[in-house]
Amino acid sequence: MATVQSHSNWNMHKLQQTFKWVVYLLLFVNYCFYIEEDWSAATYTLGVDAGLAEWLSAFATTIDETAWFILLIMLELETYVLDEEQFTPRVTILLHTVRLICFTMIAYTIFAFGQYVIEVREIVPVENVESLCEIADRDLSYTYNLDYQEVTGTSCGTLSPDTNFYWVAGDEVVADAAGLRLERQLAWADFAEVMIWLVIIVAIEIVVRMQDRDISRGSVITILTRVKVLGYVLLLGLGVYWASLGHVLYLWDTILWVGGFVAIEMNLSEWRDELDDSANSTKKAALNVPGSDGL
Repeated sequence: MATVQSHSNWNMHKLQQTFKWVVYLLLFVNYCFYIEEDWSAATYTLGVDAGLAEWLSAFATTIDETAWFILLIMLELETYVLDEEQFTPRVTILLHTVRLICFTMIAYTIFAFGQYVIEVREIVPVENVESLCEIADRDLSYTYNLDYQEVTGTSCGTLSPDTNFYWVAGDEVVADAAGLRLERQLAWADFAEVMIWLVIIVAIEIVVRMQDRDISRGSVITILTRVKVLGYVLLLGLGVYWASLGHVLYLWDTILWVGGFVAIEMNLSEWRDELDDSANSTKKAALNVPGSDGL
C-alpha cells in the first residue's frame, strides 16, 4: 500500500522506484518487439485460408505477454499505488474481472503451447522429397532454430543438405531432422516457461490476499517465497538456454520480467514492514509499554 516514507529511507525508496519504472518501460518496449516477431513468423506459418484458431495460435506469445503485462500493472496498483480506502466494491470487482480475463488469456497460452508440443511430437515426413529444391517456389518455408526462410530456387540449395524433411506447423513449413528435434525442445521450453510463471503469479496472488488480511509472516509465506525464488532461478536458466541458441532477446526478456516481479516483491516487502510496524504498535499499546504510540 502507498505509505509516507521516513527521511532515513527516502533515498532507498527513490532508488527502488527508479528501478521499477525503468524496468516497466523496458518491458513495454520489449513487448512491442514480441508483437513484431509474432507477426513476422505468422507471415511464414499462416496460409491465406488460416482461420481464427490458427491466428490466435500464431500470436500465442503476444497474447501471453499482454496478459502478464496487465497482471503486472494490477499488482503494482494493489501492492503500492492504491490505498486501502480506495478499494471500493466497484474497484474490487473491476480488478477481479480484469484478473479473470488475464488468467483466461494465460490459460489459452498454456493450451496453445501444450498443443504445439503434441503436434511436433508427430513425425509427418514430406513424402517423395530428397532435396528442398524439389519443393522450391511452392510458397513453403524452411525453419531451423525459429528462423524462417522461404524455399525458392535460389535459396533451396543453401538451407539444408539433408535428404529427409518433415512438416512443421501444418503444411506451410518444413524442417530437417535436426530442425525438428530442436523445434521439439523449444516447444517444451515455451511450455515450461509459461507454467513456471503461472506458479509464480499464483504464489504472489496468495501472498497479496494474505497481506490483505494483515498476515505478514508465517510458514505459508515462507514456503511461497521459496517457491517464487526457485521459479525465478529456473526461468533465468531457461533464458540462458535460449541465449545459448542465439536468442539473446529471450534472455533479456526473462531478466526484464524477473526484474518486474522483483519490483512487486519490493512492494510486498514494504507493505509487510508496514504491517509489522502496525502490529508491534498495537501490541505495545495493549501491553501499555512506555514510549509506545498513543501514550
